[in-house]
Amino acid sequence: MSTSSAPQPVIRVARRRAKPGCGPAYEALIGGMLADVKAVPGFIGAEVIPPATEGGEHQTILRFETQQGLDAWDSSPERHAWHQRLDAVAEGTPDYQVLTGLEAWFARAEMPGHKPPKRWKMAIVTWLGIWPIVMVLQLFLNPLIEDVPFVPRVGIFTIFVVAMITYLVMPQLVKLFRPWLARH
Repeated sequence: MSTSSAPQPVIRVARRRAKPGCGPAYEALIGGMLADVKAVPGFIGAEVIPPATEGGEHQTILRFETQQGLDAWDSSPERHAWHQRLDAVAEGTPDYQVLTGLEAWFARAEMPGHKPPKRWKMAIVTWLGIWPIVMVLQLFLNPLIEDVPFVPRVGIFTIFVVAMITYLVMPQLVKLFRPWLARH
């Protein structure tokens, strides 16, 4: 099963410090930049998280439907212009972290006072994704591989489960259940 062509949501977290005394200017520029990124096809949403302590790192979280959407933003003249402006009020270059696949299912940036979803809720959503996949694969895949020895057969089966859950099912389930996952 090839999953390379399946669309996969992408989350990028950028961490950067404002120069001393430049926090408000930095945040204003980030706000302007986010107004422009909204026009990029495939853009899902963004968050800006101010530093937890004075002089700490600001976090900017961008969500795109696919890596191609993020690439389009990265290569845009608008992004280049915003980063030139930000260089005047920020220290160094941004530290980027890109999350895709399994790591992005429930990912949230570090945020003062933020609690991740309860583990039991994440387990339920994961089970809701895996259970129907396993049932369908039991019906359709197992008859095709029943003559394969046990260990390779289980390996083949689980490759399909992991690929389907990562690229097809979990991104949709997390989006659907996001309000419930966020309630504590």
